[in-house]
Amino acid sequence: MTDQAEIARAHASLGLTTAIADQGVYQRTVDRFRERNIALPTFAELADPSTIPSARIEALSGLDRNEPDARNLFRVNWFGKLDGSGPHAVPDYIELPSELTGVDARIVLAFGNRFPMIKAHKVLAAYACLVPRLVTGRFDPTAHRAVWPSTGNYARGGVAISRIMACRGVAVLPEGMSKARFDWLEKWTLDPANDIIRTPGTESNVKEIYDTCNELEKDPEIEILNQFSEFANYLGHYSVTGPALEKVYLDAAGNNPDSRLAAYVSASGSGGTLAAGDYLKANHGARIVAVEALECPTLLENGFGDHNIQGIGDKHVPLIHNVMNTDDVVAVSDRSTDSLDALFNTPAGRAYLVDNIGLAPALVESLHDMGYSSSCNALAAIKIAKEHDLDHNDVIVSVATDGAEMYDAERDSYLADHHPGGYDTVAAAADFGRELASGDTAQHLELTQAQRRRIFNLGYFTWVEQQGTDFADFTVRADQAFWTGMHGFVADWDEQIREFNGRTGTRAAD
Repeated sequence: MTDQAEIARAHASLGLTTAIADQGVYQRTVDRFRERNIALPTFAELADPSTIPSARIEALSGLDRNEPDARNLFRVNWFGKLDGSGPHAVPDYIELPSELTGVDARIVLAFGNRFPMIKAHKVLAAYACLVPRLVTGRFDPTAHRAVWPSTGNYARGGVAISRIMACRGVAVLPEGMSKARFDWLEKWTLDPANDIIRTPGTESNVKEIYDTCNELEKDPEIEILNQFSEFANYLGHYSVTGPALEKVYLDAAGNNPDSRLAAYVSASGSGGTLAAGDYLKANHGARIVAVEALECPTLLENGFGDHNIQGIGDKHVPLIHNVMNTDDVVAVSDRSTDSLDALFNTPAGRAYLVDNIGLAPALVESLHDMGYSSSCNALAAIKIAKEHDLDHNDVIVSVATDGAEMYDAERDSYLADHHPGGYDTVAAAADFGRELASGDTAQHLELTQAQRRRIFNLGYFTWVEQQGTDFADFTVRADQAFWTGMHGFVADWDEQIREFNGRTGTRAAD
């Protein structure tokens, strides 16, 4: 067991603090937020929006959820709907029927495209990374440029929040990411020519993002908010996404006394969303399943490669991934997610699911709310259900990170390359049979303690050798006390948020 003083030292070294770093920066931030009438929601309010003051909810009436309006910060939670209504008692989710999955276990995914401004849950991660810096005087929106390194959605979330503050938000992402991401960034960045930085490669090329950020950071006006190493990202998902998904599970379980939360499944990404698994494991005993692309099996076998499951960062192990608490790794092929995207989003594919598989038209319509990584999560959940012989009392919870509308251009390209004569019933039947009916296209590894240690050790090369993380800070993360010991920061930050709102004069509605 690591000494508590050493854990506290590591927390501070890795950016977890409540101390005011610069009183001048703090005051300028207060002034900016007072001028623009920006109120900050607490983590507790985002976790349970029923606690948000009614005046703030009433102020959302008639406001487009996709506008860069500060009031939309109170929609940065899982409890809204596509029409902007909410908060509702339970997050929107889809349950995939056994006719589609081929397993008895119940697989449910919470919809991320209900989040405001970017239609993806990564705006929550961006908010979680920024707000502790704001309320501790470590980020000056009047002087700093906020740099958001990402493979897409996190950068968009960061740019959206930067826009609300009238602050320069810079997106750093691979040039091969979806056209819809870049189209959105062109509209939202204050200076598109300089605030959208395209790095070489595609989804797998995360190191190139880090290299670019290391160069940018030489400018004193640059603040890098690296989701892969910002522990506030982990805490945001632990404290907000975890309880929200708990409500999804309890709603799906209904009155079944034999129901079990068997597993939580999430693509690895930055490691942030996986933090919800720590919450669900602590409170319900759920297995934590990390998912990656089979074409780049980093966690599975220290592998490398390129792939098209956008929403997953790989060829490295994120610093904020609690590897030693992860139970399974599943690798899914991008061939599978490309195929399901076609099946779910073409007239012939949808007709096949209704007419031949017997799915309800409304459910088939809602499959459009699942983008590449969403289908990846669903396929991984199916694999887990089979590998662990789960039954109808077992519930697997996951997330649908974003919707298929983010990949229209990529789908057109895929169909032109693979189905030049058109996507028809035969193609739909082949995709359904290979990816769902057979359900054996993913690779699975149940982690032993030795396997966890292997994956943990792999992170050394990125974080210590390449990025200069202190060796002691890196190794202390193997102790679960490091992770549980940071939970108290959320309540402290919430108190600081309330004080900050009081100073800006926006606390009146509380």
